[in-house]
Amino acid sequence: MRYAKIRKMDVSNGPGIRVSLFVQGCTFNCKNCFNPETHDFNGGEEFTAETLQELLKLCEKDFIVGLSILGGEPMHPKNIKEVTLIAKKFKEKFPHKDLWIWTGFLYENLREQEIMNYLDVLVDGQYVDELHDFTLQWRGSANQRVIDIKQSQMKNKLILLETQAK
Repeated sequence: MRYAKIRKMDVSNGPGIRVSLFVQGCTFNCKNCFNPETHDFNGGEEFTAETLQELLKLCEKDFIVGLSILGGEPMHPKNIKEVTLIAKKFKEKFPHKDLWIWTGFLYENLREQEIMNYLDVLVDGQYVDELHDFTLQWRGSANQRVIDIKQSQMKNKLILLETQAK
């Protein structure tokens, strides 16, 4: 897997101060995507064991509340295996920190994936430029959902995060 960048202190992709990993590669090509430079699967840099260690080290700081994984497309078949490993290692090391992932795929199509065992929040759905709304929290268009994965698993139905705007 390749990645575009790692933000060491990010306040825009989830609550609190977070570390964010932007994976490389996406086939959705949403109109006016905010990260078109991440679409090429050959772009960015190779994500290695050393990169994983660096990422986990950044998450050790007390003021870091969690890890956000965006893209590109983290759940694309070319990325999901590595992203699942990252998620697993993160939750093993930091069980009390939260893990958020943004994807163009829908929750209903991801429910059985191993990665769901490690997620706290999933922001799903492709960005739709015609539904763009600046007032939305943690998502770009009104069709996207901010899903509480732990509650959804416990209740065996989709539960939106309570703080989701609109």
